[in-house]
Amino acid sequence: MSTVTATAALFAAKPFAISASFPSLCKLSIPFVSHKFLSSAKASFFPLQFPRSSSPLPGLISCKSSIKDDQEEVAEADTEAGQDFDESDGEDYEFDVDELEQEAKVAVREYSSSLSRELIIDDEADTRKESRKQRRKKLTVKEIPDHLLSKLAIVGRPNVGKSALFNRLVGENKAIVVDEPGVTRDRLYGRSFWGDHEFMVVDTGGVITVSKSKNEVMEELAITTTIGMEGIPLASREAAVARMPSMIERQATAAVEESSAIIFLVDGQAGLTAADVEIADWLRKHYSHKFVILAVNKCESPKKGIMQVSDFWTLGFSPLPISALSGTGTGELLDLVCSGLAKAEVSEDLHEEQDEDYVPAISIVGRPNVGKSSILNALVGEDRTIVSPISGTTRDAIDTEFTGPDGQKFRLIDTAGIRKRAAVASSGSTTEALSVNRAFRAIRRSDVVALVIEAMACITEQDFKIAERIEKEGKGCLIVVNKWDTIPNKNQQSAVYYEQDVREKLRILQWAPIVYATAISGHSVDRVIVAASEVEKERSRRLSTATLNQVVQEALAFKSPPRTRGGKRGRIYYCTQAAIRPPTFVFFVNDANLFPETYRRYMEKQLRKDAGFPGTPIRLLWRNRRKMGKMDGGGGKGSGGRAQLSLKSRGRKLALTS
Repeated sequence: MSTVTATAALFAAKPFAISASFPSLCKLSIPFVSHKFLSSAKASFFPLQFPRSSSPLPGLISCKSSIKDDQEEVAEADTEAGQDFDESDGEDYEFDVDELEQEAKVAVREYSSSLSRELIIDDEADTRKESRKQRRKKLTVKEIPDHLLSKLAIVGRPNVGKSALFNRLVGENKAIVVDEPGVTRDRLYGRSFWGDHEFMVVDTGGVITVSKSKNEVMEELAITTTIGMEGIPLASREAAVARMPSMIERQATAAVEESSAIIFLVDGQAGLTAADVEIADWLRKHYSHKFVILAVNKCESPKKGIMQVSDFWTLGFSPLPISALSGTGTGELLDLVCSGLAKAEVSEDLHEEQDEDYVPAISIVGRPNVGKSSILNALVGEDRTIVSPISGTTRDAIDTEFTGPDGQKFRLIDTAGIRKRAAVASSGSTTEALSVNRAFRAIRRSDVVALVIEAMACITEQDFKIAERIEKEGKGCLIVVNKWDTIPNKNQQSAVYYEQDVREKLRILQWAPIVYATAISGHSVDRVIVAASEVEKERSRRLSTATLNQVVQEALAFKSPPRTRGGKRGRIYYCTQAAIRPPTFVFFVNDANLFPETYRRYMEKQLRKDAGFPGTPIRLLWRNRRKMGKMDGGGGKGSGGRAQLSLKSRGRKLALTS
């Protein structure tokens, strides 16, 4: 073969890699080479590695007559090279593109359903109920942007049922409800509606205004100084415990200040306490201009409720008996709330604009004490969540709206630290188990996941399991190496060596970008949003059919599917991108079993190498196509004609060959 022939064959076979092989020829304009010439060139120049037939892909095929000639020539070349010619070679098929596209979408739905059944979350049944309630809500109430809604704060001392009332008002199991004090610590927001009113409900942690000893505070808030705090000095642990009540109260104060109405919740079964009196005095002194409702919770019986609320008249508010658990009295409570809240109005133009806007969600996940809450606070520029060395400080999944430097809106989700399943089970903490479930649910409802690891800590098996969960959920991902300033004696090669270690230990996230940041000082934290925005763009990108087929043809040209011992070889008839978020490609083949896992990984690597998609997993689904006899003319295998599949829909047909 001449040099010109070999160069032309290489240009046609590896168009994406030609710039690396021949840099001086990058800017040359290569004329189109005929398909027949390419087939003969492949057979003579690479007789053992190229497929024996022309491409079945729509962007790289010619008419059926030339295809038939090419098949015969390539088959002769394969025979001369000592290869057995599979009896399925040379068969012509007619596929309808629209039919294949519809079948590809069906394949994606089937795969998504099976994957959802596999990735079970313990409280998934509650999630399905919540989804139905949210659908009914969307049918009855017009969606209004969060910042335009009036806010209603729920305050009170610990363990009076604030989170249970919050869940009742928002209509979903969003806040963790456990029969122990101090479960809620951060502000938790949820939308609620009553009639034609819609408003935002804010759940807060228990306010402890009475002076207590350190042991009483730890018992009141269920704080532990051992789990996850082994490397922290004892003095630092005690200081963190002492600061916890003030941090929770600061979050509750922020919720009260931004709200138009306040529900002051007390416990009707426990009766009036000194803490209730101090909270009532605090509300009257600082927030007398706000609409305050005194709700006496745990009054399941209407008759007993009258007796239970009698003691609370001394607080200076009109008590209303309710039961957050059974819903008794919540209707009267909502009527009273709506009478004190301004009705939110929004124009139709703004409503339509909000419906068109897509706000990606970014969840921040990782093991305990890696700095997830610090990253969230550094991004939003305020103490949105409590930051403490106490392990398990964050319990609920905290949603926060955020606008990036370029004006792009995001929804940030801070999550609880995820420990090993065995460690959570051995601790016997129901709260921690529910917190981990909330973290998994946050991953599922997010678009991009920021996996946070600590720079000085070793990457553990738990980090790999979290990464595996992110990949299976099909979410975009970036790896955030926090506390980068703690690495001693850094130089220009430190990041290179560290990245090699991360890639080796988190092999399943080879495609994820890495961001080095220090959340406490705010150094490079803005890169997290920049990287997440790029990942979301890649996750939503769709390849054109011509580009996709060119990439697949290139991969087939340099490595064809392996033969079985019986001489059979896999054939790709058609490939299409059936979905985005994540990008999902469906390959229609003669037999999916003829494509081993190694070859499927090879095809994925080629797609990433030639088409990109950094930061997002990609799905490759392999779909069998049935072989049918000719529908036109009555031909078939039994009648001596070639097996042919003819699918006709809306007049579009595509002639393909294996």
